[in-house]
Amino acid sequence: MKKQFAVIGLGRFGGSICKSLVDEGIEVLAIDQDEEKVNEFASLVTQAVIADTTDEKALRGLGIRNFDHVIVAIGDDIQSSILTTLILVEMEVKHVTVKAQNDYHEKVLSRIGADEIIHPERDIGVRIAHNVVSKNVLDYLELSDEYSIVELAAGPTIDGETIVDLDLRSKYGCNILAVKREEDINVSPRPEAIIKEGDILIVIGADDDINRLENHWIDET
Repeated sequence: MKKQFAVIGLGRFGGSICKSLVDEGIEVLAIDQDEEKVNEFASLVTQAVIADTTDEKALRGLGIRNFDHVIVAIGDDIQSSILTTLILVEMEVKHVTVKAQNDYHEKVLSRIGADEIIHPERDIGVRIAHNVVSKNVLDYLELSDEYSIVELAAGPTIDGETIVDLDLRSKYGCNILAVKREEDINVSPRPEAIIKEGDILIVIGADDDINRLENHWIDET
């Protein structure tokens, strides 16, 4: 049986989630107070409804408790986001993911019991900041408060070197998870694997170690 998702808030972020879920063949209930936005998604999702999600009766009437995952993507109205989340948690919805506007909002959501809190503006800012540090930093993904994964493009100065030659583990405390070369991906590459210019190294490490790697080794490539 396919999982059922509900998305509350059909702004740019919530709308994007709806479209992505539908593309994956997932049933989606889209909810917003704005009739125009609901009409925009009516033909895309399984069901689109106009509702005030700070009204517990309205949510119960939608059978929201039966959904496997509810995503609260309400935009600038922090109060509505918090009240909606609180109601969903008290109704014991299986999994509640909420978009946070700022650190204070995130703290409140955490205290009232949201299962997962995402901070898209901050996360995108972090990724962009890392990407502009060097042309060799292709992408950056924060795994937790302490660990991240970064994609690094191999430059000409390390062309022909092996994983052992780079020695990222002892120099920077980072580990190479995989090496991408065009369409091929070498997961857990052997120490003697040779790096070529243009390869993409997928590296994991503590944030401080990742930063040292970016600031030193990347500049040399």
